[in-house]
Amino acid sequence: MIPRRRFLHLAAGAASLAALPRVAAAQDYPARPVRLIVGSVPGAAPDVVARLVAQWLSQRLGEAVVVENRNGASGNLATEMVARAAPDGYTLLLISASNAINTSLYDNLNFDFVRDIVPIGGVVAFPMVITVRPAFAAASLPELIAAAKARPGKINIGTPPIGSPQHVAGQFLKMQTGADIEFIAYSGGPPAITDALGGQIDGVVGTVLLLIDFIRSGKLRALAVTGTTPSPLLPGVPTVATFVPGFEASQWIGIGAPKGTPRDIVDKLNAGIEAALADAAFQKRLTDLGGAALPGSAADFGAYVAAEAAKWRKVVQFARLKPE
Repeated sequence: MIPRRRFLHLAAGAASLAALPRVAAAQDYPARPVRLIVGSVPGAAPDVVARLVAQWLSQRLGEAVVVENRNGASGNLATEMVARAAPDGYTLLLISASNAINTSLYDNLNFDFVRDIVPIGGVVAFPMVITVRPAFAAASLPELIAAAKARPGKINIGTPPIGSPQHVAGQFLKMQTGADIEFIAYSGGPPAITDALGGQIDGVVGTVLLLIDFIRSGKLRALAVTGTTPSPLLPGVPTVATFVPGFEASQWIGIGAPKGTPRDIVDKLNAGIEAALADAAFQKRLTDLGGAALPGSAADFGAYVAAEAAKWRKVVQFARLKPE
């Protein structure tokens, strides 16, 4: 019979040996190129951010991080692909506010985003801006809300498609204020801008980067930005939360991986992202794109993603949204 002290010593040794493959996996990772799947077309904002992150992580990890565009079904195609991938750290997903919205917008998805994708880290949050054409009577967000309450359903503001962050941000404003504004979903931001400039609609909700030139030229009037803080690109434009406490809506972007990806690999990737967000040059690239860094641990980002999914579920149900 093995003495108790000897047994405990052997048991502890066995436990440490069992842990060695995982430690070695983290130390050796990555040993081959990593794929970063993006559910949008090349050149779109998510793709641009993905390539910035991929370049940084490639240099830091010593292996190529390769961006693959798998556009389709509002990002659901890419998400399902990664949800079904091996949880080994070699297939990552660029995740965004659209993923959180899609959890309640779409019925019968073949995956559960919150359950099947492990958040690794946030990268950037792009605030949106609510604008009106210069001839429109409202010169501020409170005036727009008052006008909508005085003339229910008569004020039309364009957004990208149903379920886009811009569209649900508009519905969130309706839910929070009771202002009956018609948020008209276009195929994208540019056709909505065209109709606003032509006087067919009263304004546009879009990202700061998309609308800033029209605002600076006086072709559109900025009433408020939807993020938690004012945009440095639009000095003097207040946040929606200044007038509607608790309001926040952003097109945020981060990185995720399949459920079951080892925690040490998740932490290693998170450390790489955090290093990027602490780099002045990387920060400037995000600012130039109209965004703000979204730092934090993997756990922080996981809590944020879950809260976003819960928030947008309420808005989708309120507005009774269905995908086009």
